[in-house]
Amino acid sequence: MRLTDFWTRLEETFGAGYASSLASDQVLPQLGGRTIREALDAGMETVVVWRAVVAAYPDRVPARLR
Repeated sequence: MRLTDFWTRLEETFGAGYASSLASDQVLPQLGGRTIREALDAGMETVVVWRAVVAAYPDRVPARLR
């Protein structure tokens, strides 16, 4: 998954304003206790980060974006 696709999916799921906040502030255990931005900055693959988002918010992520 390209990084631009990742951000498009995150914004589509949570809205542009909240997606940015979520990426910077929410620590996800599935990412080793990192935020989304920290995981991406550390070089974690976008598909792995996206799967962590889906696992953390299964009711928010539309089925077509999983």
